[in-house]
Amino acid sequence: MQKEEILHIFPDFMRTRWEKVAERAEQLQEIRLRVNQPVTVLMDNKEWFLETEGGLTSDVAHAVYSSEKELEAVLTHVCRYSIYAFADEIRQGFMTIPGGHRVGISGQVILENNEQIRNIKYIRYLNIRIAHEVIGVSDKALPYLYNRGEVLNTLIISPPGCGKTTMLRDLVRSFSVGNEYGKGCNVGLVDERSEIAGSFLGIPQNDIGLRTDVMDACPKHEGMMMFIRSMAPDILAVDELGSKKDIEAMHQAIRCGCKMLATIHGFSIEEIGRKEYMKTVMEEQLFDRYMVLGKKNNRCIIIGIYEKERRLCSNWQE
Repeated sequence: MQKEEILHIFPDFMRTRWEKVAERAEQLQEIRLRVNQPVTVLMDNKEWFLETEGGLTSDVAHAVYSSEKELEAVLTHVCRYSIYAFADEIRQGFMTIPGGHRVGISGQVILENNEQIRNIKYIRYLNIRIAHEVIGVSDKALPYLYNRGEVLNTLIISPPGCGKTTMLRDLVRSFSVGNEYGKGCNVGLVDERSEIAGSFLGIPQNDIGLRTDVMDACPKHEGMMMFIRSMAPDILAVDELGSKKDIEAMHQAIRCGCKMLATIHGFSIEEIGRKEYMKTVMEEQLFDRYMVLGKKNNRCIIIGIYEKERRLCSNWQE
């Protein structure tokens, strides 16, 4: 990631202040702007406060505060000076910007009569989440996710902050382009929160492979059905299974001959098996492989890859 990519998130008059932070783009994770509150920066999993001259400090007494004018300037800039054009994204509470980075939005919510969100006004909080691609992070797992050249149905289990989305993105890329274990496949990616492909104006900002089609900002269960009807994918990829509807759509996809690549929040196979909507999935052994992620020495790792019977794959080493 280049320094300029970070600087271009901000309007011209603010870029000098962000020079030093942008120079550490590879370690940068989040920038939080709150009106009349200190600017915070998450760098290497540690929170810092931004100083007036652009340095980082742990002392809030030296922090620079976000003004209403500055926050509105950032929002207008990332919306390409037409907030109206990004009304749909704002209504969802986030927007994806060039580079695949995501800007989360909070403020006063305006509801329709049926209690659906119509808009968000008085936006006073921004969370700029910096996207990081790690090409090849899935390479170690690939030998365990194929059987005679065919991709196996795989579920990635991970607590928050352990690289789940990064792993999913790289597997999508690898399955799409092909590798030494199998040929390239058509992948249908349902990117409900625009985090995997990081699409901006419909164009993926991340490398997701040459045979990947994206259904951006679409609910998972609807996106899976749309792909089956229209795009004939070999593999369907979705992030964060979380409802009975998701599981029903996944069942249908597998019955139609699609392979599944999915993720779910959790710490272990046993834990996710206790989720009500996952009981049938576990009983029917819909997934051939379970990949469990975690952390060791503050580094994201694959703890283990397990067979459908929940046995650790033979020859697996961390």
